[in-house]
Amino acid sequence: MTATTKENYELLVQQAKALVDGEDDWIANTTNLSALLFNSLNNVNFAGVYRFENGELILGPFQGMPACVHIQMGKGVCGTAAKEEKTQIVPNVHEFAGHIACDSASNSEIVVPIFKDEKLWGVFDFDSTKPNNFDETDQKYLTEIADAIFD
Repeated sequence: MTATTKENYELLVQQAKALVDGEDDWIANTTNLSALLFNSLNNVNFAGVYRFENGELILGPFQGMPACVHIQMGKGVCGTAAKEEKTQIVPNVHEFAGHIACDSASNSEIVVPIFKDEKLWGVFDFDSTKPNNFDETDQKYLTEIADAIFD
């Protein structure tokens, strides 16, 4: 399953690039992208960023229920994606060892690393109320959108 169609993702990539074009402020950019994706992807109950700072992930702009503020590297899906610098697709978060449950309604998750100047800057985190809501199609297009933040 994917959170939206390939055609919708292609439009979302264009919209995302237009939103960040000419804007250097990461807060403005990640806020707008979180809102765009939260309101455009199916069954998503959290869309946001965690920035990597002082050896941990710290909550940044997001849409959804209140979230964990600090996440240690290697902990939960976000910390694992950050530590490995690799996208994590989790079909059932209840089966992910060490999952951090900020919202009990979440059942699946995708976390995409964000890089600036080829170094880990943070992660994009998306939770879904539906199991198995994310796949490689989501990974492809969410990575393109994450890459647009600092282009």
